[in-house]
Amino acid sequence: MKLRGPLSVLVGTVTIAGCLGSSTEDRTFSTLPQKIVFGSCMHQDRPKPVLDLAAASGADLFVFLGDNIYGDTDDMTVLQGKYAQLETAPELVRLRESMDVIATWDDHDYGRNDAGAEYPYRQTSAEIFLDFWQEPAGTDRRTREGIYTSYLYEEHGKRLQIILLDLRTFRTRVLPVPNHDETVQMLGKAQWTWLEQQLMLDADVRIIGSSTQFSHTANGYESWTNMPFEQQRLLDLIRTTAAGGVLFISGDVHWGELSRLDPDDGYPIWDLTSSGITETWDSISKNKNRVGEPVAENNYGSVTIDWNRRDPTILLELIDQDNVVRVSQEILLSGISW
Repeated sequence: MKLRGPLSVLVGTVTIAGCLGSSTEDRTFSTLPQKIVFGSCMHQDRPKPVLDLAAASGADLFVFLGDNIYGDTDDMTVLQGKYAQLETAPELVRLRESMDVIATWDDHDYGRNDAGAEYPYRQTSAEIFLDFWQEPAGTDRRTREGIYTSYLYEEHGKRLQIILLDLRTFRTRVLPVPNHDETVQMLGKAQWTWLEQQLMLDADVRIIGSSTQFSHTANGYESWTNMPFEQQRLLDLIRTTAAGGVLFISGDVHWGELSRLDPDDGYPIWDLTSSGITETWDSISKNKNRVGEPVAENNYGSVTIDWNRRDPTILLELIDQDNVVRVSQEILLSGISW
């Protein structure tokens, strides 16, 4: 089931839902995706056969979760040139022809390794990012600080919400170890307010796209576990808004894995990490929350929802560069609900 062609024509209807005394944008579409694929860590200079596998998977939507290019520059002309190189990559062209594409960023397409709010070119970098990913004119994403956004798909009384976070624009730069300073921040005040509004909207399944991992155990790299107060704040927000159906998709680390976090008060928070499309890493960190085995080879992630069941099933998979399913976990929607 293809939704409506490549993102260049994915405009949809912008609706404003008032919550908490302010407004929040969500783009609402009338066709419900059944299969969402995603990935991260894609070097513009390297072949991208994983994208061809994803394009042939029969999915409805691809989500790029960051490090979509390796920009790493303070020269915005150089950054634009690297996007221009990616624009003509045949694998990306074919992917865009086969399904809709949406994206958020991480540090390397933001502009500097591990950078946060201190990066001086973040506004110009955001403009280049939004232009490349064909963000329609007039959206909140075009006018506010930060590239966070959401999409709402509704059909036959079922609703899927996809929330894409911005973990770079507002973040405090910290060492890659847990920091227990309550003043450090991941999302920033405005994005937290917006996220609360989003979690209060009506949805059956909510996929939160996070450029770094959420549900794993600390591994010495950038992640939510380095800001435990921020991680707990999001868990608390899911609980206080009674947001059901939340699961995470993430990237960044150059390997794939599935993690399950079991909060003291709430349902399990699954986090399917897919990385990288072109990048790999020499060693894979330990993760006590890992379910199954990690995937060291290039891979993409897949979330398939069977909406026809009374209690919808959600199939979480990682598919490697040889088109082999390496991780497969089916969960029930009732198992991630209040």
